[in-house]
Amino acid sequence: MTRNTPRLDRRSLARFGLTGLLASAAIGSLPERLFGADPDTTRLVYFGTYTGAPPQGAGIYVARFNATDGTLSEPTLAAELRNPSYLALHPSQPFLYAVSEVADADGKPTGSVVALAIDPATGVLTQLNHQSSGGSGPCAVSVDPSGRAVLAANYGGGSAVCLGIETDGKLRPALAGNPAGFIQHAGKSVNAARQEGPHGHSIDPSPDGRFAVVCDLGIDKVLVHALDAGKGTIAPHTAATMAPGSGPRHFAFHPDRRHAYCINELDLTVTVFDFDAQAGALEPVQTLSTIPAGITDRSGFSTAEIAVHPSGKFVYGSNRGHDSIAMYAVDPPTGRLTFLGAEPIRGKTPRNFAIDPSGKWLLAAGQDSHGVSLFAIDQATGKLLFTGRTVPVPAPVCITFR
Repeated sequence: MTRNTPRLDRRSLARFGLTGLLASAAIGSLPERLFGADPDTTRLVYFGTYTGAPPQGAGIYVARFNATDGTLSEPTLAAELRNPSYLALHPSQPFLYAVSEVADADGKPTGSVVALAIDPATGVLTQLNHQSSGGSGPCAVSVDPSGRAVLAANYGGGSAVCLGIETDGKLRPALAGNPAGFIQHAGKSVNAARQEGPHGHSIDPSPDGRFAVVCDLGIDKVLVHALDAGKGTIAPHTAATMAPGSGPRHFAFHPDRRHAYCINELDLTVTVFDFDAQAGALEPVQTLSTIPAGITDRSGFSTAEIAVHPSGKFVYGSNRGHDSIAMYAVDPPTGRLTFLGAEPIRGKTPRNFAIDPSGKWLLAAGQDSHGVSLFAIDQATGKLLFTGRTVPVPAPVCITFR
């Protein structure tokens, strides 16, 4: 997997959307210029970590990222929190929500979801409150498009929860009743070691906010729950059945709202769906590998994150063990994918990565190498170019741009 890093000449920089003064400054010197960006031209970026004794993290870290030249300041601790392994931002207010991926929150066999206020000047976080996730090991969190509800998935508990948001950003507890703010999944699948029961691994609102899509690795289903963000409730609606033993993990909608993608942890694949937004139904239409065909020994490999480029032209997925980002081109009419290859992250265990809102850069989190690697994205081909710099972050497992 070792390869020579392509030289950043003027022609290649232009393909990556980097021109003018930036191109002049970047040629031959980009690795030395990844720190110290001007706060007036940057945005905050947060890093969730697994916590513990060094080299593990201590909570949520924050840095400033400049999309003009791809510079990243040195991350600093924004809030102490146990295992904030996934983060989500409020769509319009200065609030951040994090799971605390534990199984003993408040002395009970559950995890928690934590609400935090953002200081826009410094990025420092102040905890507002927290609520039970209703199950152990919450590993994913999202906010509905209207900003009225937080959604979380419990891996250990095999369940999903919806928590209402107060006007001050605090979380309300899950509602009881029918419908309620909590759904317990049931079932199992063919992998006895990993699929002995349900394991909710991600939860994402549909673009119109009417549904919550949950990937459950343990039962090989992508579940679509009806969502009422105003009331803070979710209810079973439809489900897409995946290949036995595939282990659906994370999910992403295409900007056209007609297609979506799921990365499957156990069989190292990505599945393409047609999405009927009115009916709230997913139909699998294509599945393809995240690993190049020539690699036959895939022991110890698993996938993790998936993301769609803001342009809708490309899709990316992360491979752990192979320690790479799989790259795909999207066919616009059908949403179907063509595999472009897998780019090494120059680190270990990319549990998460994120594309910056400009679409020019991708940051990959090396959980076991304790760093975040920076890549430029070729705007014509979708391929990644390593910038030559990896920024130290302890046990990074989530990257979220504000």
